[in-house]
Amino acid sequence: MKGWNMFNGRKILAAAAVLAIFGFMVGEFKSSGAVASAEDRKRVSTGKDPAASSKGKSVFVDIVKREKPAVVNIYTTQNVKPQKHPQMHGAPNEDQEYHDLLEKFFGGGGGGEAPTMPRKSLGSGFVISKDGYIFTNNHVVDKADEIRVKLDNGKEYEAKVVGTDPDTDIALIKINPKEDLPFIEFGNSDALEVGEWVIAIGNPFGLSQTVTVGVVSALGRNIGGRYDNYIQTDASINPGNSGGPLIDIDGKVIGINGAILPGNQGGNIGIGFAIPINQAKEILAELKSKKGISRGWLGVIIQEITPELAKAMKLSGTEGALVGDVAAGGPAEKAGIKRGDVIIKFDGKDVLTHHMLPRLVAKNKPGTQVEVVVVRNGKQQSFKLALGDLQTADKKAEVKPNTPPPAGEDTYDDLGLLVHDVTPDSEKMFNLPKGTKGVVVAEVDKNGLAAQSGMMRGDVIEEVNRTPVSNTSELSDAMNKIKNEPLFFTVRRGAMSTFIVISPGQIPEQ
Repeated sequence: MKGWNMFNGRKILAAAAVLAIFGFMVGEFKSSGAVASAEDRKRVSTGKDPAASSKGKSVFVDIVKREKPAVVNIYTTQNVKPQKHPQMHGAPNEDQEYHDLLEKFFGGGGGGEAPTMPRKSLGSGFVISKDGYIFTNNHVVDKADEIRVKLDNGKEYEAKVVGTDPDTDIALIKINPKEDLPFIEFGNSDALEVGEWVIAIGNPFGLSQTVTVGVVSALGRNIGGRYDNYIQTDASINPGNSGGPLIDIDGKVIGINGAILPGNQGGNIGIGFAIPINQAKEILAELKSKKGISRGWLGVIIQEITPELAKAMKLSGTEGALVGDVAAGGPAEKAGIKRGDVIIKFDGKDVLTHHMLPRLVAKNKPGTQVEVVVVRNGKQQSFKLALGDLQTADKKAEVKPNTPPPAGEDTYDDLGLLVHDVTPDSEKMFNLPKGTKGVVVAEVDKNGLAAQSGMMRGDVIEEVNRTPVSNTSELSDAMNKIKNEPLFFTVRRGAMSTFIVISPGQIPEQ
């Protein structure tokens, strides 16, 4: 019995010790939980934690309740003339019978014009001032004969276009309410970072006031426009969302939803784009003035610096904007900037990619004095100039007539090229300006190296490795002098010049 009692006594003492340790751990857990809760409450109070709001719900709920009344649905109508019915080609009587049938259903009989047909579309927008100014996309209201705006409270108004900027796809419209309207405050899109929470509100597929949530997926996206600087987001954006706001976690608008990368069925696949609100703020005053958007003009045609171009031009990297051509009489030419220069700084700002330069230039007004830094032959040079006016500048380079050389032809099988001297006949055939200098590309093998590098039929080769060529004989001489180096072509295509590189590793040995 004694032994049994001692054994049980030890068990009791061990159990008590375990309970004491467990109690200490629970106390510590509760204590740390209290600290975490305090931190959570602190983050919620600053509006940065999406998990909870002061009322115990997601902070998104608070933001949507506060900002949704300023989001509007936009309905447009465009009166279009129907296309005339196609000409039929059967037996004479069959033609006349079919013609009479078409006239009956589609109009146009009796010599009068066919009636117009309404084409309706929808979009979104958001109020930016209590007196009824609204931001939306230019493509939402472009060519509209009637614009109707429906507010969150159900009231509808007729709207008028105040100003548009097709280059950035921004439009400002106006309604005339009898009372002050709720509006969304502007945020700062320049301060955005990848990974931040964002909210999209709009009218996708006519489903008004739809709310979706996502994050900033990327910044500075270019999808083909001159001044593109899109915010990419995975917040669901669909047809009808265009013109609606992209809102940050502070409840301020930081973008205008404008485009999507559609899936096979045309819907959202998690890649949407919004115009940065700072880009819209920069032109707001000019949109209100109804005088159009005034932008500076440098007078250069630029292209991306690929690794192949960088190697061919002996550049240290791919940063900057390569000058493919300079407009005759433009600010750049007058200042001394030349084709082949690499612009690395504009008005004190680094030009990291060729997409950046048009946006930097456009932020300045005509007449603004700026400094442009270029790299030429491995050395930096600085040029000071006054910007021209993009709206009025004559951007067409003058071409001085000259006597075309005798006709010639040459084939480069290793490149997949057939080239001709420029003649009056080839000028007509390829729609070249009279007096064009260089060698015209008559044929390109689609499987050849030239085609793979970007050469196209109708291109005019002006230089090879910086050596000017005006006929096939000069082209052949210049090509024969190049050994184990990239072929660096200066090519004119239409009204612009571009650079094309074919690396020696691509060219088979003869």
